[in-house]
Amino acid sequence: MSIKVLIADDQPIVRSGLTMLLEAQPDIEVIGAAADGREAVHLARQLRPDVGLFDIRMPLMDGVEATRQLAGPDVADPLPIVVITTFDLDEYVHGALKAGARGFLLKDAGPALLTQAIHAAANGDALIDPSVTVRLLAEFANTPASQPQQPIEALTAREEDVLVLVARGRTNAEIASELYITTSTVKAHLASLMRKLGARNRVEVAMWAYETRRV
Repeated sequence: MSIKVLIADDQPIVRSGLTMLLEAQPDIEVIGAAADGREAVHLARQLRPDVGLFDIRMPLMDGVEATRQLAGPDVADPLPIVVITTFDLDEYVHGALKAGARGFLLKDAGPALLTQAIHAAANGDALIDPSVTVRLLAEFANTPASQPQQPIEALTAREEDVLVLVARGRTNAEIASELYITTSTVKAHLASLMRKLGARNRVEVAMWAYETRRV
């Protein structure tokens, strides 16, 4: 079955380009395109896509607020959303990830990474552009903020290993290879990390690692 994607970007040429890139994939179907965040929220509720691909800076309602309305903590059935931006240290990115976004990409990420991010979001995973993961999260980790929430249980040594690799943008397969464990074991450690940290996805796990100076 095809992954149904909703695109939101205020630039027509970007919407067209993203549509062509995704439609070229055999298992991805673009079912709608919005020119602003307000329209994106309306179309998402009407069309029920599998994944949203939202620009951060849009008129009427930005990508952060659109993400919060469709994937925030209070949303019963959150839409997996990947946010895209031109700027790798955009001040809105942190807000979008906190609002529930499943991934973050630069607009020049390329078809392969874009497709990977869509598949990851559809599968309940998350992906942050590896080229900016460290700089992005480290930047916001150095921003004064509230005290990071402490885990409900102490992390095991192996969970700490997985935590650091997740924060560095590694995929499950890469973590498995580096730690000489199976991907199913990686997923089990991730599930345990999310439970202990109260995180909804690996993006929040990575952010916690930076906030607590694990990386």
